[in-house]
Amino acid sequence: MSSSSNAPLRVVVATGNPHKVDEIAAALRFTGWEFVSTAELGGWDSPEETGTTFEDNARIKAQAAHERFGIASLADDSGLVVDALDGAPGVYSSRYGGEEATDADNNAKLLRELADVSDEDRTARFRSVIVLIGEDGTETVASGACEGVIGREGRGNAGFGYDPLFRPTGTPGRTMAQLSMDEKNAISHRGAALMALREKLVG
Repeated sequence: MSSSSNAPLRVVVATGNPHKVDEIAAALRFTGWEFVSTAELGGWDSPEETGTTFEDNARIKAQAAHERFGIASLADDSGLVVDALDGAPGVYSSRYGGEEATDADNNAKLLRELADVSDEDRTARFRSVIVLIGEDGTETVASGACEGVIGREGRGNAGFGYDPLFRPTGTPGRTMAQLSMDEKNAISHRGAALMALREKLVG
Protein backbone atom coordinates (compact mmCIF):
# COMPACT_ATOMS: atom_id res chain seq x y z
CA MET A 1 0.00 0.00 0.00
CA SER A 2 1.57 3.24 -1.08
CA SER A 3 0.88 6.85 -1.87
CA SER A 4 1.97 9.12 -4.66
CA SER A 5 4.17 12.08 -3.77
CA ASN A 6 1.36 14.50 -4.66
CA ALA A 7 -1.45 12.80 -2.80
CA PRO A 8 -0.82 11.66 0.77
CA LEU A 9 -2.37 8.38 1.79
CA ARG A 10 -5.01 9.18 4.37
CA VAL A 11 -5.60 6.45 6.91
CA VAL A 12 -8.49 6.77 9.31
CA VAL A 13 -7.81 5.30 12.73
CA ALA A 14 -10.98 3.65 13.95
CA THR A 15 -11.04 4.86 17.53
CA GLY A 16 -12.46 7.64 19.62
CA ASN A 17 -9.27 7.70 21.69
CA PRO A 18 -6.90 10.48 20.56
CA HIS A 19 -4.02 8.86 22.50
CA LYS A 20 -4.13 5.85 20.18
CA VAL A 21 -3.96 8.05 17.10
CA ASP A 22 -0.89 9.79 18.54
CA GLU A 23 0.84 6.48 19.30
CA ILE A 24 0.09 5.05 15.88
CA ALA A 25 1.25 8.17 14.04
CA ALA A 26 4.45 8.24 16.11
CA ALA A 27 5.25 4.59 15.35
CA LEU A 28 4.29 4.45 11.65
CA ARG A 29 6.28 7.32 10.21
CA PHE A 30 5.75 6.51 6.54
CA THR A 31 6.45 9.34 4.13
CA GLY A 32 3.23 10.45 2.51
CA TRP A 33 0.95 8.88 5.11
CA GLU A 34 -1.51 10.99 7.06
CA PHE A 35 -3.33 9.49 10.04
CA VAL A 36 -6.67 11.03 10.92
CA SER A 37 -9.22 10.26 13.58
CA THR A 38 -12.85 9.45 12.91
CA ALA A 39 -13.74 12.75 14.61
CA GLU A 40 -11.65 14.69 12.10
CA LEU A 41 -13.70 13.15 9.30
CA GLY A 42 -17.04 14.03 10.85
CA GLY A 43 -17.46 11.28 13.38
CA TRP A 44 -19.12 7.89 13.20
CA ASP A 45 -21.12 5.38 15.17
CA SER A 46 -18.58 2.93 16.50
CA PRO A 47 -19.75 -0.64 15.83
CA GLU A 48 -20.55 -3.05 18.62
CA GLU A 49 -17.48 -5.13 19.41
CA THR A 50 -19.04 -8.57 19.40
CA GLY A 51 -15.86 -10.55 18.68
CA THR A 52 -14.42 -13.11 21.06
CA THR A 53 -10.81 -12.27 20.21
CA PHE A 54 -8.77 -9.08 19.82
CA GLU A 55 -8.42 -9.78 16.09
CA ASP A 56 -12.17 -10.18 15.67
CA ASN A 57 -12.86 -6.81 17.27
CA ALA A 58 -10.08 -5.00 15.40
CA ARG A 59 -11.46 -6.30 12.11
CA ILE A 60 -15.01 -5.24 12.99
CA LYS A 61 -13.84 -1.67 13.64
CA ALA A 62 -11.52 -1.46 10.64
CA GLN A 63 -14.19 -2.74 8.25
CA ALA A 64 -16.79 -0.35 9.65
CA ALA A 65 -14.46 2.64 9.24
CA HIS A 66 -13.49 1.57 5.74
CA GLU A 67 -17.13 1.31 4.71
CA ARG A 68 -18.07 4.59 6.40
CA PHE A 69 -15.26 6.79 5.05
CA GLY A 70 -14.16 4.98 1.90
CA ILE A 71 -10.43 5.32 2.62
CA ALA A 72 -7.73 3.15 4.14
CA SER A 73 -8.54 2.30 7.75
CA LEU A 74 -6.65 0.98 10.72
CA ALA A 75 -8.04 -0.42 13.93
CA ASP A 76 -6.43 -1.84 17.01
CA ASP A 77 -8.00 -3.96 19.66
CA SER A 78 -5.99 -4.47 22.75
CA GLY A 79 -6.37 -5.38 26.35
CA LEU A 80 -4.89 -6.67 29.53
CA VAL A 81 -4.54 -10.40 30.10
CA VAL A 82 -4.02 -11.29 33.76
CA ASP A 83 -2.90 -14.84 34.54
CA ALA A 84 -4.41 -14.98 38.03
CA LEU A 85 -7.78 -13.99 36.57
CA ASP A 86 -7.75 -16.68 33.87
CA GLY A 87 -7.05 -14.12 31.15
CA ALA A 88 -9.51 -11.47 32.29
CA PRO A 89 -10.25 -8.71 31.57
CA GLY A 90 -9.11 -9.61 28.02
CA VAL A 91 -11.42 -8.37 25.26
CA TYR A 92 -13.56 -6.72 27.94
CA SER A 93 -10.69 -4.54 29.21
CA SER A 94 -12.29 -1.21 28.28
CA ARG A 95 -15.56 -2.11 30.01
CA TYR A 96 -14.28 -4.31 32.83
CA GLY A 97 -15.94 -2.12 35.44
CA GLY A 98 -19.20 -1.83 33.50
CA GLU A 99 -20.45 -0.61 30.13
CA GLU A 100 -19.89 3.04 31.06
CA ALA A 101 -16.75 2.41 33.10
CA THR A 102 -13.96 4.98 33.22
CA ASP A 103 -10.27 4.09 33.39
CA ALA A 104 -10.47 4.72 37.14
CA ASP A 105 -13.42 2.31 37.46
CA ASN A 106 -11.58 -0.41 35.57
CA ASN A 107 -8.39 0.03 37.57
CA ALA A 108 -10.30 -0.03 40.84
CA LYS A 109 -12.03 -3.30 39.92
CA LEU A 110 -8.74 -4.86 38.86
CA LEU A 111 -7.14 -3.97 42.18
CA ARG A 112 -10.11 -5.44 44.06
CA GLU A 113 -9.93 -8.68 42.08
CA LEU A 114 -6.20 -9.00 42.77
CA ALA A 115 -6.28 -7.85 46.41
CA ASP A 116 -5.42 -11.31 47.77
CA VAL A 117 -3.02 -12.30 44.99
CA SER A 118 0.68 -12.39 45.91
CA ASP A 119 3.19 -10.18 44.13
CA GLU A 120 4.78 -13.12 42.31
CA ASP A 121 1.41 -14.26 40.97
CA ARG A 122 0.36 -10.88 39.56
CA THR A 123 1.88 -11.59 36.14
CA ALA A 124 0.09 -10.15 33.13
CA ARG A 125 0.58 -8.91 29.61
CA PHE A 126 -0.89 -6.32 27.34
CA ARG A 127 -1.86 -7.74 23.93
CA SER A 128 -2.64 -5.82 20.79
CA VAL A 129 -3.86 -6.85 17.36
CA ILE A 130 -3.94 -4.37 14.49
CA VAL A 131 -5.94 -4.72 11.30
CA LEU A 132 -5.13 -2.38 8.41
CA ILE A 133 -7.47 -2.30 5.44
CA GLY A 134 -6.13 -0.58 2.32
CA GLU A 135 -8.13 1.60 -0.02
CA ASP A 136 -8.63 -1.46 -2.22
CA GLY A 137 -9.79 -3.66 0.67
CA THR A 138 -6.51 -5.50 1.13
CA GLU A 139 -6.08 -6.58 4.75
CA THR A 140 -2.90 -6.76 6.82
CA VAL A 141 -2.91 -8.13 10.37
CA ALA A 142 -0.18 -7.81 12.99
CA SER A 143 0.04 -8.46 16.73
CA GLY A 144 2.27 -7.74 19.69
CA ALA A 145 2.54 -8.24 23.44
CA CYS A 146 4.24 -6.69 26.45
CA GLU A 147 4.94 -8.78 29.55
CA GLY A 148 4.78 -7.37 33.06
CA VAL A 149 3.11 -7.45 36.46
CA ILE A 150 0.23 -5.59 38.08
CA GLY A 151 1.22 -3.21 40.86
CA ARG A 152 -0.77 -2.55 44.01
CA GLU A 153 -1.28 1.16 43.33
CA GLY A 154 -1.36 3.48 40.38
CA ARG A 155 1.77 5.44 39.46
CA GLY A 156 2.43 7.98 36.72
CA ASN A 157 0.34 10.44 34.74
CA ALA A 158 1.15 9.50 31.15
CA GLY A 159 -0.68 6.94 29.08
CA PHE A 160 -4.22 5.73 29.66
CA GLY A 161 -6.22 2.66 30.62
CA TYR A 162 -4.36 0.28 32.88
CA ASP A 163 -0.97 1.98 32.27
CA PRO A 164 -0.67 3.32 35.87
CA LEU A 165 -0.92 -0.23 37.28
CA PHE A 166 1.10 -2.14 34.71
CA ARG A 167 4.83 -2.49 35.35
CA PRO A 168 6.56 -3.78 32.19
CA THR A 169 9.29 -6.34 32.61
CA GLY A 170 11.55 -4.17 30.45
CA THR A 171 11.35 -1.10 32.68
CA PRO A 172 11.93 -2.31 36.28
CA GLY A 173 10.41 -0.09 38.93
CA ARG A 174 8.33 1.99 36.52
CA THR A 175 4.79 1.67 35.27
CA MET A 176 3.71 2.18 31.68
CA ALA A 177 2.28 5.54 32.78
CA GLN A 178 5.75 6.70 33.87
CA LEU A 179 7.31 6.24 30.43
CA SER A 180 7.79 8.76 27.64
CA MET A 181 6.02 8.14 24.35
CA ASP A 182 9.24 6.88 22.74
CA GLU A 183 9.97 4.55 25.68
CA LYS A 184 6.44 3.21 25.59
CA ASN A 185 6.44 2.61 21.84
CA ALA A 186 9.76 0.76 22.16
CA ILE A 187 8.31 -1.89 24.50
CA SER A 188 4.53 -1.67 24.43
CA HIS A 189 2.15 -4.23 22.99
CA ARG A 190 0.84 -1.67 20.52
CA GLY A 191 4.37 -0.60 19.70
CA ALA A 192 5.30 -4.24 19.02
CA ALA A 193 2.22 -4.73 16.86
CA LEU A 194 2.94 -1.53 14.94
CA MET A 195 6.54 -2.63 14.41
CA ALA A 196 5.31 -5.99 13.11
CA LEU A 197 2.84 -4.18 10.84
CA ARG A 198 5.56 -1.88 9.56
CA GLU A 199 7.79 -4.87 8.74
CA LYS A 200 4.96 -6.53 6.82
CA LEU A 201 4.27 -3.37 4.82
CA VAL A 202 7.86 -2.60 3.87
CA GLY A 203 8.93 -6.22 3.53
